[in-house]
Amino acid sequence: MEVEALRTTVAEFGQEHLLDFWDELSDDQRQHLHSDISSLDLHDLTSVFERSTQSSEKSTTKKDDRLEPFPEDMIAAVARSTPEQLDEWRSVGLELVSEGHVAVLLLAGGQGTRLGVDYPKGMYDVGLPSGKTLYQLQAERIKKLEELAEERKGRRGKITWYIMTSDHTGGKTKEFFSCHNYFGLDSSDVVMFEQAMRPCMTFDGKIILDEKWKIARAPDGNGGLYRAVGQNGILDDMKKRGIKCMHIYGVDNILVKLADPVFMGYCYSRGADCAAKVVQKSFPTEAVGVVCKCDGKYQVVEYSEITIETAQKRGLDGRLTFNAGNICNHYLTVQFLEELIREHEPKLKHHVAKKKIPYVDKLGRRISPEQPNGFKLEKFVFDVFQFASNFQLFEVLREDEFSPMKNSPTAEKDTPATARSALMNLHYRYILQAGGSFRDGVGQVLPLIPLRRSNSQSVFEVECEISPLLSYAGEGLEETVRGNFYEAPLHLDVPSARDDGNGTAPDSKKMKTDGGK
Repeated sequence: MEVEALRTTVAEFGQEHLLDFWDELSDDQRQHLHSDISSLDLHDLTSVFERSTQSSEKSTTKKDDRLEPFPEDMIAAVARSTPEQLDEWRSVGLELVSEGHVAVLLLAGGQGTRLGVDYPKGMYDVGLPSGKTLYQLQAERIKKLEELAEERKGRRGKITWYIMTSDHTGGKTKEFFSCHNYFGLDSSDVVMFEQAMRPCMTFDGKIILDEKWKIARAPDGNGGLYRAVGQNGILDDMKKRGIKCMHIYGVDNILVKLADPVFMGYCYSRGADCAAKVVQKSFPTEAVGVVCKCDGKYQVVEYSEITIETAQKRGLDGRLTFNAGNICNHYLTVQFLEELIREHEPKLKHHVAKKKIPYVDKLGRRISPEQPNGFKLEKFVFDVFQFASNFQLFEVLREDEFSPMKNSPTAEKDTPATARSALMNLHYRYILQAGGSFRDGVGQVLPLIPLRRSNSQSVFEVECEISPLLSYAGEGLEETVRGNFYEAPLHLDVPSARDDGNGTAPDSKKMKTDGGK
């Protein structure tokens, strides 16, 4: 093992500290560190760091004068579409599913650190009556959508589920799916692959050591998807399966409609090569990126990059001018994905994220900092919008489709409690829309709009869960619930799940229209 040549190389780029503990290491540890350093393109890493930090400094300049709202003729909204339009798009989407032309691609490279756990977010139990995790909810939505497409179109197409993990989440995710028999899906239709890991760096450009013999690395952001798809043979796999388009989404949104046939059908009908689902901003200064045009190109502009005055601008209809909140919910064609990998991926810029990164100090002690001490270099999945020749937006209702679970239970928003509440409130509305009703313990009919308890972190008063295996998005419930009164907690599941003891929640009750007497 030639260490002197390695010393010369790291010294050329100001990274001599990587070998500070060489004499203390075992042979195996030396081999690991030698391989770790040798795998780096230090020239490229230094260049990327310099460009990214310079770009980050420039990004503090507001972009107001460079912004244009999204063209109205390139956006559709569920709330402003007729039932006939929605049915037409749904039919197109179900046709695509029935022919096996649709895939879903899950971005699952991040751990649940902010949730206070050391395992992947998808494995988190949010406290539903069923005890289902995010992974299970998503798997069951896929399975139900395949069934719906077969019922409506007469053909059973497969939806391939591609899951991008990282070095941090890959092993645990694979084990979790295997232990749960892929939640009823065919294992050959669940394809996992890992994104790349990039070295973490201090604010002055030094590579951080995680251990004396190991470089600290982090996933290269959700925009690492495009390189990972090319390098892991995923694009070729999509072509072999006859996939034409895909739905890309983040793991932490409990309300996500995987391969939503209305969304997929709209995009396909409009000939889009790329599209994004968005929600209206809750208020002008909400901390969410907005999709708009910047310098003539479609981009997501972060809330911190525009002034309050621009954020508060409104059109003649009273709606905010820059109102399209990004929710990491995208449509891509396979053809566009191939173009991105071949021509545009190298052009995607890296963004710097200040993070608290464990490190080895000069005395060889591993320190877990309380404040951000370094950068992680990341690419963003939405930075490809600018390359689309036909980009579309599809606005959905936040209460139906977006409730992310990002923060610990003690945080003020985007917690397991708020996500659980959002799902149960949606399912409560599904029951009411299908002709069912709820009564409390003394027989009083509950209101149409349930209220929170005084503690804002508590769940809605009505604990109600509907299995995705029973209904994908509220459809098909009339025969089961019409004319019935229910008491909470309620968990409606398919008969087979109830029979084997996996589906029912404790104390679920149904009362007939006579009050159950």
